Amino acid sequence: MAKRIARTATPLSVAMVGSQFMGRAHSNAWSQANKFFNLPRPVHQHTVFARDPEATADFAQRWGWSHHVSGSGSFDQITSNPDIALVDLATPNHVHMEHAIAAIEAGKHVTCEKPLAGTLDEARQMMQAAKKAKRRKVQTFVWFNYRRCPAIALAHRMVQAGTLGKIYHVRASYLQDWGGPDTPLLWRFQSKFAGSGAHGDLNAHIVDLARFITGDSIVEVTGAVAKTFVTKREIISDTAGTKPRRGAKKKFGKSTVDDCTLFLAQFKSGTVASFEATRLATGNMNRNRIEINGEYGSLRFDLERMNELEYFDASDSSNAATQGWTNIMCTNADAHPYVHAWWPDAHIIGYEHTFVNQAADCVNAIAGNTPEVPLPDFADAFETQLVLEAAMVSARERCAIAIKELR
Repeated sequence: MAKRIARTATPLSVAMVGSQFMGRAHSNAWSQANKFFNLPRPVHQHTVFARDPEATADFAQRWGWSHHVSGSGSFDQITSNPDIALVDLATPNHVHMEHAIAAIEAGKHVTCEKPLAGTLDEARQMMQAAKKAKRRKVQTFVWFNYRRCPAIALAHRMVQAGTLGKIYHVRASYLQDWGGPDTPLLWRFQSKFAGSGAHGDLNAHIVDLARFITGDSIVEVTGAVAKTFVTKREIISDTAGTKPRRGAKKKFGKSTVDDCTLFLAQFKSGTVASFEATRLATGNMNRNRIEINGEYGSLRFDLERMNELEYFDASDSSNAATQGWTNIMCTNADAHPYVHAWWPDAHIIGYEHTFVNQAADCVNAIAGNTPEVPLPDFADAFETQLVLEAAMVSARERCAIAIKELR
């Protein structure tokens, strides 16, 4: 744990791009990290940059940003400002590369939303820029925030400690149900903005979790299927979801991304895995589930019960008469990652806390401290992007794709 900061410690000034869903989550994280973690440097929410001047001004005031900028050329005010040390990208996928590389070349640390980019080529350019900048001690991070659930962090530690022994299976799915026919043509349903649909949005998370928990790398996508069930969606006036005026004739546009993608994969160690992502799993609102089966036991996690981790002990020391799944409430400050910063036992945390936990880890990493569990940088996130690309190619060509073919 980092030492308590001195009152005179130089603040880490952050600039953020974006003011929608992720902008709110990230803003809350930067403001709360100061309050709940003993950071080596306090965080200063310096500037927020978004498209609409009036809305951005309101956002800055509500979410605690000292300055706000909007319009063409405004991002240059961020990259050229010597007071700003870190740039946080909370934007749609298609603009990640432009802003990330500009910030990196200006010597700023960068945190970027997932997936790393809308396309593999853009992700590769971001990874290469980050690799060059690393020599200048510029750090990059990607918001795979579910690593920061105490239950997931515990699962990572247990597998790395050998508790499960040899890993045989990874079984992961991310099921949502908000993408039915009544959902309009948001940016997430347009490939030019998102790159892919449920695949890049949801499979990105569970591929990262599988790689993170096992500490292993995926070497092949053996087969995949991608499907778009809702091919046309109502056109709205902006990507935030504002609908046309009442009485106006509805217009429809083509959805150019997948509604669901399923694929099978193999890890370097020989572990086999299945992945499924969909926005049409009726009755599943945000069911991010992963199960790891090993020689000595199994683990399983469900985001809809995110404070809990299930553990099956199949080791020689287990008693067959009482053997069964154990439900671990991951809220003990002495035993579970991140809980020391929050509440007493069984006073559960939520979705927003995963972002606060990551913000704190980023500040510690920039200060040269070790995060509670490993942080994904651009190079790490590029490995996940390779798997996502392999699955899309496999679904299109109906064949196995080796990851090395795409590097």
